[in-house]
Amino acid sequence: MIEMIRWSEDLDLSDFYAKAASKGFGNNSSRKMLVDCFANERQKQTWMLYHNSKAVGSVAAHSLDVPELGSNSYRICARTCVFTDELPRMSLRTVTGITTHQNYTAQYLMPTCIDWCPTDSDLYITSTESEVGSQRLVNKIFCPALESTNVLKFAGSFTYRNTVQNFWLVNVDKFNEELSRYGRWTNQ
Repeated sequence: MIEMIRWSEDLDLSDFYAKAASKGFGNNSSRKMLVDCFANERQKQTWMLYHNSKAVGSVAAHSLDVPELGSNSYRICARTCVFTDELPRMSLRTVTGITTHQNYTAQYLMPTCIDWCPTDSDLYITSTESEVGSQRLVNKIFCPALESTNVLKFAGSFTYRNTVQNFWLVNVDKFNEELSRYGRWTNQ
């Protein structure tokens, strides 16, 4: 069974952190990198994706203080990580899989972040040219693919957290419409 569980100190994530480190996902390899890095945000939440009581993914969302984006902005899909090799459904990372939302990020992680954020806020996904984890692929493939469907709109590049990052505004209504159209997965 798939579950999204709010991060808490009670969760034993030692195996998750070790696997993230072994896969080169430095931003997910410790509590410091996954959770504590957001300590200074006004609002923040991290969730763990579980399959059959085992942590196999993570995602975070938090308030966003970038003046150019307005005062009611949130960053979603931060610290996104999914161990697809430990999940029952093959979730290929193809452009079609991205644009039809047939992947774990679209099915579980994004909706969880969206539901947490205030309904009248602007939501952004960020990407960089960084080699850390799969950020470069998010920047070159994932976000442009969703921009082609009008789910994302490029909002600009800004220095944020000491790194030039690209900000992509999420069209929540369009995302939800397409997610319903292409099919939501039943819990596995």
